[in-house]
Amino acid sequence: MSLFRLDASILPARSASAELADLVEAQWSAAHPGEPIVRRHLGTDPVQADAWAHAITAGFTPEDQRTPAQLDALALAAGLKEELTAADAVLLAVPLYNYGVSQHFKTWVDLVIAAGAPADPLLKDKPTVLVTVRGGGYAPGTPREGWDHSTPYLRRVLADMWEADLTVVERELTLVGVNPALDHLKDIAAEHHAKARDAAHHTGHALAAK
Repeated sequence: MSLFRLDASILPARSASAELADLVEAQWSAAHPGEPIVRRHLGTDPVQADAWAHAITAGFTPEDQRTPAQLDALALAAGLKEELTAADAVLLAVPLYNYGVSQHFKTWVDLVIAAGAPADPLLKDKPTVLVTVRGGGYAPGTPREGWDHSTPYLRRVLADMWEADLTVVERELTLVGVNPALDHLKDIAAEHHAKARDAAHHTGHALAAK
């Protein structure tokens, strides 16, 4: 058994998504002691921003005319796809940034897709956990309802395109205690935090059992 874990926080030292992903991972590791965990951290070690363009243009270029940059991008894309699909279980920790996913995560997804075909069910029926966190509140009735363009995208890619057996662990209001304008929401934020930790614990246990 092997686990592939991807993190996308640009603030790893105080990452709310990593905190929850650690709880999931701990449950998986307890059930599979000594089994390999393959890690990729896009926040601290991002893939090259121009690699996707090179990989795509390589597809329209005769093999004997491809540039070194195109060849490198194709090799990178193939490696990223293999890293993801070779694992028996997948754990992704992806925070919301500016109402969407980070450029680092989007580039990673685009490169994985470039290594195959857009309709490839790369994670078909594979147990996959998405941990996603949001600094503010986006629930129905809040001022920012409908502004979360990350979670629907992530579900579309992971569950609909790649056909993963997907479980989502979510937490909101992670900026309470950081942004003074949100201080009046500290009790609600604490409740969200506790529920998310509990969900991560149980999700990790379920992941380990699959």
